[in-house]
Amino acid sequence: MDVNHQTESEQTALWNGSAGHAWVAAQEVLDQMLKPFEDLLVEMICAGSGHRVLDVGCGTGSTTLAVARRLGAKGHCTGADISAPMIAAAQARAEREDSTASFIRADAQTHAFEPASFDKIMSRFGVMFFDNPVLAFTNLRRAAREGAELRCIAWRSAADNPFMTTAERAAAPLLPNLPGRRPGAPGQFSFADRQRVSSILEQSGWAEIDIRPLNVSCSLPEKELVGYFTQLGPVGLILQATDERTRTQVIETVRSAFDPYVHGTEVRYTAACWMVSARVPSAPAASA
Repeated sequence: MDVNHQTESEQTALWNGSAGHAWVAAQEVLDQMLKPFEDLLVEMICAGSGHRVLDVGCGTGSTTLAVARRLGAKGHCTGADISAPMIAAAQARAEREDSTASFIRADAQTHAFEPASFDKIMSRFGVMFFDNPVLAFTNLRRAAREGAELRCIAWRSAADNPFMTTAERAAAPLLPNLPGRRPGAPGQFSFADRQRVSSILEQSGWAEIDIRPLNVSCSLPEKELVGYFTQLGPVGLILQATDERTRTQVIETVRSAFDPYVHGTEVRYTAACWMVSARVPSAPAASA
C-alpha cells in the first residue's frame, strides 16, 4: 500500500516478494480496516443491471468475493492482481467458501482481457501503482463494454491522511535509509491530485468522469497495531533488514506516535480518499 517511486519491474518484484507476502500475512487485519470501502463498492457495483465485474488490484480477494456473494447466480466477478502470493491466497479463500469468483494473476496495464467483456470495473486501492496509468486505463476501457461503469477508490494526499504516514514520520530520525515519497510516482498517494486523475481518465477514453472526496471512519484492534506498522508500508519493509536494537527503538517510538489514534482497545482514524467514477462512452449512432 505504501510503496514509492518504483519502476514497473520493481513493482512486480515487490508485490511478488516481501510486500505481497506481508499483505497475505496481514489479510484479516487489512480486511477489517478496509471493510467500510468494501461495503461501499459492493452496494454500488451490485446495483442496477449488468453484472459481469472486474476487480482491479484485488489483492487477497475480499472485495471480489463480497461482490460474488451478493451477485450469486446473476453475475460473475473476476479479480486481477500482479501479485502471485496474493492471488494464491484469494483463490484459496474462494475454494474454501465455494465462491463463483475467479482470479487471475495479471498486470492490468497490458493483460489481454477479452475485449468489451465487462459491465463494471471496480478497484479498492488497486489503481495507484501503475507505472503508466494512461496505458492501464486505456486497456481497462477496451475490456469494458459500451456504457460500462468504472468505480475506483483511491487515497487522497499524504497530508490528508496523517494516520497513514505516522509510522514513517516517527521512524525517519532513526532510519536514515527510509525512502521518501515523490508526488505522482507509483504508490499509495499517486492519485492525490484530482486534476491529474481526471486527465488520466480523459486521455484513456473514459467519459462522465466524476471524482469526489470521500472521508471514511476506519478502525483496527489496538493489539494488531504493532504488527500492522512493522509488516506493512515503508517502515515495515525497511525493518526486515534492521538490527534488533534499532528495530526495538523504532517500534517503541512509532507505537508512541500512534497514541492519539488509540481509544482503549481500538485504533480509530479517518481515511481521506477519492471516489472515482467514469463510464465507457457510447458509440455515435450510425447515420441513415
